Amino acid sequence: MKAKKILMLLLAVITVFSLTACSAKKTETEKTDAAYIAEKGTLVIGITMYPPMNYYGADSKLTGFDTEFAEAVCAKLGLKAEFVEINWDSKEVELSAKNIDCIWNGMCITEERKQNMSISNPYMQNQQALVMKADREAEIMASVDGLTLTAEAGSTGEGKVDGSIPDDGTQTVSAKEYFANVNYVPADSMAKALMEVKSGTADFAIVDSTLGYYSVGEGTDFEDLVCNGDLNFGEQQFGIAFRKGSDFTAKVNEAMAALLADGTLDSIASHYGLNDVLVR
Repeated sequence: MKAKKILMLLLAVITVFSLTACSAKKTETEKTDAAYIAEKGTLVIGITMYPPMNYYGADSKLTGFDTEFAEAVCAKLGLKAEFVEINWDSKEVELSAKNIDCIWNGMCITEERKQNMSISNPYMQNQQALVMKADREAEIMASVDGLTLTAEAGSTGEGKVDGSIPDDGTQTVSAKEYFANVNYVPADSMAKALMEVKSGTADFAIVDSTLGYYSVGEGTDFEDLVCNGDLNFGEQQFGIAFRKGSDFTAKVNEAMAALLADGTLDSIASHYGLNDVLVR
């Protein structure tokens, strides 16, 4: 009889602990994204090295349009901005796993990304451009058949090449058809795609025009390269990605609108020559 009472007591204790654990888990699960971020006091931002959006300056300090933009939004929301370098191809996995709270790195808005993530209002215009050695520009622009093309894995450029980002009616040239006969090799980042072209292991690259025009030519590390945006593969816009269903996206949209209205975004954009491509 005594043993039976002890067993019943143990079962009662286990039940209490189980209910407590389940309750705690349920509370954590039900916590909104905005509450989760506010409780931490930090917005963890996933980035890659992507000048002029995010990069290390001469003083080895992280800088760039998106860096300053994110810091301004965080200041308005009473948060600290923490930047984490990620692999672009696994950005959505990092976001879902809560290793980061958002992707803020010149990310083009696509229909597929809108299905998988909560994306802010657009803030900048973009298109895809080709980068090649200056002395080969005429040859490559005449025909790309049989050449080696590179792009960042998981990027809009790659999506245009393989057709996973379909034509949207704004293009004058279908990228999938135009690049049908190239040898495509993915790169870890857009910066590495440029390095592949510079070293000659790739004939040309397709990158965001925002990065392309900023990163190549006189006064850059890629002086022998040229960026060509003559072919319109479609227009894109940059947005900030949060977890699917996040209620924090609306707060960022409000802060973004305020920073645009008071001239802060124009001031930041002027540092990087991006005023003309801001979405107003």
